[in-house]
Amino acid sequence: MVPEDHPVLPKKATTAQLQKYVKEVVKYRGFDKESVSDNFIMLCEEVGELAKALRVYNGVKLATDSDVVNLEHEIADVFWMLACVSNQVGVDITSAVRNKEEINKRRLWVDGQGF
Repeated sequence: MVPEDHPVLPKKATTAQLQKYVKEVVKYRGFDKESVSDNFIMLCEEVGELAKALRVYNGVKLATDSDVVNLEHEIADVFWMLACVSNQVGVDITSAVRNKEEINKRRLWVDGQGF
């Protein structure tokens, strides 16, 4: 059971709402004193766990059968940690993607390479 004062994630949340929810939950759980470096390292760890989950998804056997991975959870963990880092450095993920896409739209794309 979730405590009544726990932040609530709206159904069909936007990226901005997800980012705000992460910020609120981080504070609620007492992790708001973590450094950007700490959170970036954790983001890298989560990307590694996502890589492992993708290996399983692609049918690659892991070194041990005891490692059960959930691709969906690992993607959520990567987003969570990216939101933590983004919140700490004051970057709105939605705005960042929009701004970067404006640059990408003007690039010449040849065989998957941007120039």
